[in-house]
Amino acid sequence: MRKWTASLLLLSAICLARGAWAGINLVTLPDRDSVQLTIYNSADLTLVREVRKLTLQKGLNKLSFGWANTLIDPTSLRLRAVDRPDAVDLIDVSYPPRINSEAVWTVRSKIEGEVLVEIMFFTSGISWRAFYMATLSQDEKDMLLEGYVRVSNNSGEDYANAQTRLIVGTINLLDRIAELARRREPWGRPDMYQVPLAAPMAMRAMAKTEEMEFGVAFDAVGAMAPKEIIKEGLSEYFLYTIEGTETIPDKWSKRLPSFTPVRVPVVNLYRYDEERYGPQVIRLLYFKNDKKHKLGDTPLPDGQFKVYRSVDKEQHVSYEGQSFSKYIPVEQEAELNLGTARGVRVEPKLMKTQTLNYLFNNKKNIAGYDEKQEWKVEVENYRDVPIRVEVFRPLRHQFVDEIKYAGDYGKYDRQDIMRLRFVLEIPPNTKKAFTYEVVYREGERRDVQ
Repeated sequence: MRKWTASLLLLSAICLARGAWAGINLVTLPDRDSVQLTIYNSADLTLVREVRKLTLQKGLNKLSFGWANTLIDPTSLRLRAVDRPDAVDLIDVSYPPRINSEAVWTVRSKIEGEVLVEIMFFTSGISWRAFYMATLSQDEKDMLLEGYVRVSNNSGEDYANAQTRLIVGTINLLDRIAELARRREPWGRPDMYQVPLAAPMAMRAMAKTEEMEFGVAFDAVGAMAPKEIIKEGLSEYFLYTIEGTETIPDKWSKRLPSFTPVRVPVVNLYRYDEERYGPQVIRLLYFKNDKKHKLGDTPLPDGQFKVYRSVDKEQHVSYEGQSFSKYIPVEQEAELNLGTARGVRVEPKLMKTQTLNYLFNNKKNIAGYDEKQEWKVEVENYRDVPIRVEVFRPLRHQFVDEIKYAGDYGKYDRQDIMRLRFVLEIPPNTKKAFTYEVVYREGERRDVQ
């Protein structure tokens, strides 16, 4: 609680001495009773909702709000009496001359005493990102998945005991909040009924949503209670509400849990595809965001996955790799690319090539022929667990005769006109090999049926 919230109307003695606001009561701004942060990460936008108890006199009252050294958008400020909205009206907002970071609100109250007031505004500089920790079982058939978010505050304002809510989804803004916060002279009337026409698109788009979201009282959960995540859909966005409150000072970051750790079935796959990855084996990990895989309640935000593996009964772990994953909707399969595989080798070798079935034109020149290639592919598993290996082999072009294959090739299919695929199950510490033969038709041989 610093900067703008501490900017009380300290001009009272001066103003009263000059008779500037004769008959108007000056109100000091108390500390926050509660604060809620709703962070729209895709647009550097956070909606702040504060609740304070103001002591008002009947008639006109003056309130001063300052936002120096913060990234608060002064055009987005809104004030509403929570319990008696009919008894407290915001009359006008004035900006003192030669002061670019302060506004004075004139409030008319029909009642005297404490009034619970809700203050809302936008700020930039608060962000969050998701990251995940996955620990594979020894047999690598499932993993313990833990989800976290890291909230970073660079807004210039401290937020103590704040309820934190995270929005997954993309919104569009007409103006950047950081630019509005630094504007030389504020403008517009941030009253509780009208949003300025040039205010951020997000505020206008959310006007209806706010009534639903912010009409609910804060959840006063003790700081020591186990954290839970409450998730709900809001049209094209998804809202994550983290249980309890957190203190996030300016220039600080804090890690918060995003869901309870859950054991998720996974599929390990090793892939050799020179066209995509070059001459190396890539390790892939698959799981699905659905009920069958102990997930499926909500989409999973973009984030970094770090993958480990339990190596013994004492739960010692080895690092397996990491991968960034884009937003994973419900019912969608996720693919994690863990990079170059350790302990798995795939080596294709061209064993023989020959040309045959020549065609000649009327000038006795070669007009077409067949080229036969024989390939051998060795696949070796040095690991202590069985693995599945997917080997893709490219074709030079689509004009080929029937492909012949032999050996431990596993399952074979032709993915498309330009690629072959072999899927092998390899036991621990085992090597397998297979061969395939392909005949390419060249020149006028391509026209021969």
